[in-house]
Amino acid sequence: MTKLDESAAKETLKSVDDPAFGKDVISHRIVKKVEVDGDQVSVRVEIPTPAYPKRDRDELARRIESALAEAGAGEVKIHQDVITAYQPPPSEKALLPGVKNIIAVAAGKGGVGKSTVAVNLALALQRHGATVGVLDADVFGPSMPQMLGPPQRHAATSQDPSQGQKITPAVHHGLKVISVGFFVNKDEAVVWRGPMVHKLLEQFLGEVEWGELDYLICDLPPGTGDVQLSLSQLIPLSGAVMVTTPQEVSIIDVVKGIAMFEKVEIPILGVVENMSYYACPACGHHDEIFAHGGGKRLAKESGVTHLGELPIDTRIRFGGDTGVPIVASAPDSENAGRFMELASKVALAAADRVLQLPVRSPRLAVIR
Repeated sequence: MTKLDESAAKETLKSVDDPAFGKDVISHRIVKKVEVDGDQVSVRVEIPTPAYPKRDRDELARRIESALAEAGAGEVKIHQDVITAYQPPPSEKALLPGVKNIIAVAAGKGGVGKSTVAVNLALALQRHGATVGVLDADVFGPSMPQMLGPPQRHAATSQDPSQGQKITPAVHHGLKVISVGFFVNKDEAVVWRGPMVHKLLEQFLGEVEWGELDYLICDLPPGTGDVQLSLSQLIPLSGAVMVTTPQEVSIIDVVKGIAMFEKVEIPILGVVENMSYYACPACGHHDEIFAHGGGKRLAKESGVTHLGELPIDTRIRFGGDTGVPIVASAPDSENAGRFMELASKVALAAADRVLQLPVRSPRLAVIR
């Protein structure tokens, strides 16, 4: 048998596909370092998101070990570091220098559960081990103050002699959160024209002390208006998650939303079908109240990823109404599991885009 050296070990690993991405671990930059000492091979692997499923981590290690053993390695040591992959902003004066991935949650029309998906997605990413913030960009219908309940820390403003006004975000369930709802009366309508909305978003992005975040989830208003356009101009969005319900009237509007994001060159990470069916808690019978499968059909026709289906469930609704979303109130429940899986798919989709881009000066943060 030919003696295994570093070059041969790397060549061997080109035949190993990552179980989460389906691409080989060398070209997709999952394997960062290979060292050979006699018949012992040491492989350093970078897991590009805390939401990378554990079952896939175990399978990845098994595949690497098996391939190298077959190539002649007597002992294989695999070191896995969880490092959040992201594309550095083009300018050092970026509005959010400490935020690695900015993910928009959008919908073509209101009433499809977009904010419910956004808040549970954020909490699920946090449960996976990521540091997460939430920007409630639905200026005219802010729902995060209600959906997240009383804060652990209230939002506040202060003046810094050298930097001007700074805004400290509220903290809800461990998430850093900012919303116009924190600064206006609950019953007061926000009646602003486009330039005022743009200015507010600039403040929420440039003056809020977000710190270091792996993911900032942006809950957008429905449709294709000023907020979407302003965000696309102000910050480099990692991608958008489109939320729809199964019926045709919702699908039509999501198609328009996808077209808008494509025009402003924001990638679609996938489509999630909310209110997909109702499961009777007594007998388990599924009733497809709003039809079924529209999200999957939309994804196929639009050439984007279908991220999954979420049911109509009073426990999900109750969590949002009472300020304790299902992922926080019942983390071991079946519905929380669905959001955990959704979070993994979204995070992997965002990481996959970064890993396919040409390498610029690497700026990666280790999750500890």
